[in-house]
Amino acid sequence: MAKIIDGKALSKSVLEKIRQELNDFKAIHSNFRVGLAIVQVGNRDDSNLYIKNKLRTASDVGIEAKHLKFDRSVHQSTLIEEINKLNSDPRINGIIVQLPFDSENEIDSDLIVNTVSPNKDVDGLHFANAGKILHGQINDAFVPCTPKGCLELIKSTGVDLKGKNAVVIGRSKLVGSPMANLLKLSDCTVTICHSKTVNLPSVCRAADILVVAIGKAKLVTSDWVKPGAIVIDCGINSIKEGEKNKICGDVDYEDVSKVAEWITPVPGGVGPMTVTMLLANTLESAKRYYTSFEIDTQWKCSYNQLKRECPVPEDIQIAKSHLPKDISIISDEIRLLESEYELYGKKKAKISLSVLDRIKDRQNGNYVVVTGINPTPLGEGKSTTTVGLCQALGAHLKKNTIGCLRQPSQGPTFGIKGGAAGGGYSQVIPMEEFNLHLTGDIHAITAANNLLAAQIEARMFHEKTQTDKALYNRLVPAINGKRHFCPIQLRRLNKLNIEKTNPDDLTDEEIRKFSRLNINPDSITWNRVMDTNDRFLRKITVGQASTEKNMTRQTQFDIAVASEIMAILALTDSMQDFLTRLGKIVVADSFEGEPVTADDLGITGALGVLLKDTIKPTLMQTLEGTPILVHAGPFANIAHGNSSIMADKIGLKLVGKNGFVVTEAGFGADIGMEKFFNIKCRYSNLVPNCVVLVASIRALKLHGGGPKVEPGTPLPAEYCTENLDLVRNGCSNLIRHIENSNKFGIPVVVALNKFSKDSHKEIDLVLEISKENGAFDAVLCENWEKGGEGGIALAQAVLRASNQQSNFKFLYDLNLSIEDKIRKIAQDIYHAKDIQISESAQKKIDSLRKQGFNDLPICMSKTQYSFSDNPDLKGAPEGFILPIRDVRASIGAGFIYPLVGAISTMPGLPTRPCFYDIDIDPITEEIFGLS
Repeated sequence: MAKIIDGKALSKSVLEKIRQELNDFKAIHSNFRVGLAIVQVGNRDDSNLYIKNKLRTASDVGIEAKHLKFDRSVHQSTLIEEINKLNSDPRINGIIVQLPFDSENEIDSDLIVNTVSPNKDVDGLHFANAGKILHGQINDAFVPCTPKGCLELIKSTGVDLKGKNAVVIGRSKLVGSPMANLLKLSDCTVTICHSKTVNLPSVCRAADILVVAIGKAKLVTSDWVKPGAIVIDCGINSIKEGEKNKICGDVDYEDVSKVAEWITPVPGGVGPMTVTMLLANTLESAKRYYTSFEIDTQWKCSYNQLKRECPVPEDIQIAKSHLPKDISIISDEIRLLESEYELYGKKKAKISLSVLDRIKDRQNGNYVVVTGINPTPLGEGKSTTTVGLCQALGAHLKKNTIGCLRQPSQGPTFGIKGGAAGGGYSQVIPMEEFNLHLTGDIHAITAANNLLAAQIEARMFHEKTQTDKALYNRLVPAINGKRHFCPIQLRRLNKLNIEKTNPDDLTDEEIRKFSRLNINPDSITWNRVMDTNDRFLRKITVGQASTEKNMTRQTQFDIAVASEIMAILALTDSMQDFLTRLGKIVVADSFEGEPVTADDLGITGALGVLLKDTIKPTLMQTLEGTPILVHAGPFANIAHGNSSIMADKIGLKLVGKNGFVVTEAGFGADIGMEKFFNIKCRYSNLVPNCVVLVASIRALKLHGGGPKVEPGTPLPAEYCTENLDLVRNGCSNLIRHIENSNKFGIPVVVALNKFSKDSHKEIDLVLEISKENGAFDAVLCENWEKGGEGGIALAQAVLRASNQQSNFKFLYDLNLSIEDKIRKIAQDIYHAKDIQISESAQKKIDSLRKQGFNDLPICMSKTQYSFSDNPDLKGAPEGFILPIRDVRASIGAGFIYPLVGAISTMPGLPTRPCFYDIDIDPITEEIFGLS
């Protein structure tokens, strides 16, 4: 008599192992969870019974299961949509589609099954999993649960499967075909039979192992079975015996038990193991996901090899000669889920903020800021160094590394500076996409900024031309005889301390206060913007049409990146914070001296809608295939001039505790680094590990008294021949920046960019002076010529510096007076003797203090070319008086910006703009001339 293979007992044992394994994994990783979703259509009794069993068993072992039940009227498109939501949900590790569907509409079961992500297809029905099994990639696939359970049942007998003859009756994709593949992979000799097989009984009699899954009650009898065989019965059939229905298998159990050595009963054999294997697959899916996406480990990246030439070609030629990886590959390499990025073509993608929710518990990586000496027309190579350092850390030292750069404005791209993608063999690619439009963020900011400007003018117009009652009736119109305040109007009521929510309950005085902003046109600070250098828009007159008679006023255009909205974007850390900051934007004062905000104008929600995609950083790559996050581009004079907090935060979580985020600060360290520390780090609560201070020999020579450099003329001889005195004198500027960095308690590494005319003695002198004057280290960089390889020495120095104890501190306390904070920056960073505040600037300061804005950080607006207000005063001037001619505020962004000297917020085009060299091939659409 055959021995029974007890599926219930084996299932119980395996379930206990699953429970223990899940708990063991949880003990190591406290946030580990396993989620299963079961999708059902209709209300079949047998389906309900199976699902109830699966839900109960899942709960018993600690798997969180949810049941999505749709009625019979559901459409196929709805099912696809819901399954895609489950595919995108990191809390769901396994998805089961309960078949067959009980639907009144036509539903393609193959389509639905294959909509399930192969990584969550714990039923093993997806074509991708079936293909992997067919090709022997069983460890990388999910095996269908019934065949997987059958194999465990066979193995439980202790038989050695190698060389055994196995026969599988049935060729379905659910059981028969995958069962045959599993047996083949276990070194059995396998025959697949079906209803059309000739001499089926005799074929079966040759089997040492017989698996039956054909759906015919008691088909297999004792004369089909080889004595001593193992018989696995997968059938579940209902037959009539007298007045009752009885469940039986495809095997005549009583008859076959006389000749077989081992046999599974029905029920109690294969059935319990099917559910068990389903949960085993779900746990395996959760572990795969967790180890791939949650645990902080080194990335498995395929870096690109540079095709270097000598001499180094033009930047755009280099960029075009290197094929970027598809951005989906990089997204996978840095362990983003498909639901966490949106493709913009094949080479760039927007990253969703949801990634921060998923990896919020991961430890931050090392945080490095790249800054420079005061910039000169000779160039220091700050962006090139940033990109080269990322390539060195990632592609060469194999550290998880992300670079964070600002988005370039079209103003300098088509004007005098050119693009901002780096240079030589240290660039962001595709370079032309980086420099042109990217994902449209600047255009969205332009639209939002100008919508707000339009509303300011419109509100003044309507208030001037309407009575209080007429104005109120239009602001709160009756719809179907009823009117109500919208949410933004309720916020205005709250600001006015009017505790009423029924529009009909307001008194005449309350109606007046609510309806009239009483904007003083002379106090308006909000300008229109565009992303083009156009000097003739620096002062304009609006309201000249006859319909706006007697409402003309002078205003101006700024470059789009000078918009406060851009500064807000760079300093926000969530969508809610973004909306809150937008609502706080102060555009003017009322005649009563009260600040008028975007919220008062009722426009905050509309701005948020226009800007909803701008908050997501854009993922790109370097020439060597290391990831770059491009986000925001605040004007570095009147704003803080740094890439976004959001990009830095996402990067720091993605790289993990041993990784690196390299972010770039605009202009020289006296502006970019100071604002990075005192403004950006205050709002981000991020602590930097290291400062990289970029310099070049020829720029130092200019700071040391070298002759002025005129655009379009040959370099004077001093910059092309060795001159140690000029270098030594110019190092005063470098030393001042090193000292300033050390005041914040952060180690500084000097990166000396190499140019072809630099002599060994000049290089050695700069490196020596840097170390003698407080630099943690100073290294020669050849990023431009050699890419990441040329930045290895810098990367190694950054590694060592980042291991130092951080003693980060801010330069000033926020509760100091506005005047004292300005004085602190002027004296400690610029080495001014004192500040001189103009009468008009002092009035602004007094007004800001009265309005409650004293405790904001300071964002100095001054020339980037000197520590002083005089751009021609090079080196390290001191003892001067710093004039403060005006003081303004970006309340939404959260800083006050004093104006030192004349700062233009709308650049002009030079005599020969960059666009002379920019062109496109009309046939191939290939772009030329970008730099």
